[in-house]
Amino acid sequence: MSLFAIATRKLRRRLGAVVDTSKEGCWAASFDSSKISFLPVAVVTPRTEKQIGPVLELANRHRVPVTVRGRGTTLMGSAAPVHGGWVIDMRRLKSVRIDAEAGMAHVGAGATTASIHRAAEARGWFYPPDPSSMEHCTIGGNVACNAGGMHGGKYGVTRDFVIALRGFLPTGELVQWGTATKKFAAGFNLRDLWIGSEGMLGVVTGAVLKLVPMPAARWTLLTAFKGEVAALRAARLLFRQRVQPAICEFLDRESVLCAERATGKTVFPGPAFAKATAGRQAPRAVILLEFAGGVAEVDDLKYEVLAWAQGHAVAFKEARSRAEAEELWALRRKCSGAMFELGDSKLNEDIVIPMRHYERFARFIARLKRRSGLPIPTFGHLADGNLHVNIMYHRANPAETKAAEAAVQQLMVTVVSLGGAISGEHGIGLAKTPFLRLQHNPAQVRAMQAVKKALDPRGILNPGKMFGVVRIWKYPKLQLKVPWDHK
Repeated sequence: MSLFAIATRKLRRRLGAVVDTSKEGCWAASFDSSKISFLPVAVVTPRTEKQIGPVLELANRHRVPVTVRGRGTTLMGSAAPVHGGWVIDMRRLKSVRIDAEAGMAHVGAGATTASIHRAAEARGWFYPPDPSSMEHCTIGGNVACNAGGMHGGKYGVTRDFVIALRGFLPTGELVQWGTATKKFAAGFNLRDLWIGSEGMLGVVTGAVLKLVPMPAARWTLLTAFKGEVAALRAARLLFRQRVQPAICEFLDRESVLCAERATGKTVFPGPAFAKATAGRQAPRAVILLEFAGGVAEVDDLKYEVLAWAQGHAVAFKEARSRAEAEELWALRRKCSGAMFELGDSKLNEDIVIPMRHYERFARFIARLKRRSGLPIPTFGHLADGNLHVNIMYHRANPAETKAAEAAVQQLMVTVVSLGGAISGEHGIGLAKTPFLRLQHNPAQVRAMQAVKKALDPRGILNPGKMFGVVRIWKYPKLQLKVPWDHK
């Protein structure tokens, strides 16, 4: 009997029914949204926080790899158990409690981001981070990759809202980093070290989150532009006016086309927005803006923003109601899944570009499309420079696959050369491992590896991620859809 099997038998004796070794259970936990499958030996779905400590204590003693997952929405392979071992599924730890007096949310790692939003809003508070998969993704996963979303430019990302974390070291020892206070300066800030560490330094079981007051007023504006360069130049001019949108979302023409095909809806109908091309309408690049704050503050902004739109956009329209605004945002959230209108596979890169290089980057993407012969729809968050570049191809076509591999390499080299980041909110996982050393020099990588060694000396937590080199596009991909593919 193997050491893994012996350890798994001990685990079942200790925890009983929360340990699943069935073929079906292990397969369901073998992949995330990267859809690359690696079968674990067992899946543990704890009902209480106390059940996690024994799992890690046994795993550490027997050197069993442990991968922690929420709903598996990550696109980077971060939750795929590449070394097998055990998976800890956190979905049952989904408590949400709002402290309306302090403006804090006490949440379990398995709580979905949307459930936190709804609970906060019911008490007059607002939790801004809003990944497009928010109905499915969990706060534990958000902490693991430091998730952002459309509100990031004004309000910040997950890190900016985490007050305290609870969880376990790889040894199974319970720890808490920070407490439910607005100030905490007692010791090293290991809380922030865990945020964005992709489950490689500890297992998050719960968090205390900062909330902000619910905005009294919101105003949404959809603007259309001749092309990508014109749209990005206009965005920079708006930001130069010291105008701070709550959300500023960019969709290039291919993204608009995909969203329209996937939903059957026209983003911005009418001749002012589209031009006739071979008897059909061709979409324009768009920027979707929302402003939030006090009623007087938002009213004052309208005049300045509408003047900007009149001067730079080819067309624009205001949302006449909150329901109409939500329809526009729902369309934007479908962009990622809608990209499959242009190919059955994609290399989805969440890069970050300094604002001063927006137009230069748009011209680079246009050249990359021509050179590769591939569609590369691009959309994302202009207020913080976090753009989602989707290199689309057909996996069964060797020429397209080769072109996609070359294109993603060119993309990452260019992003770093412009002073940008290879990831803004998805993390490294498996998918971005070939590019980590473009971003970080050897000394920086060694420092990160030293931290990993110090906190996880036996290397059991999420092994195989970040520091190795895995070309994920070379692995066979599961042909299935997950619920958030078209969300």
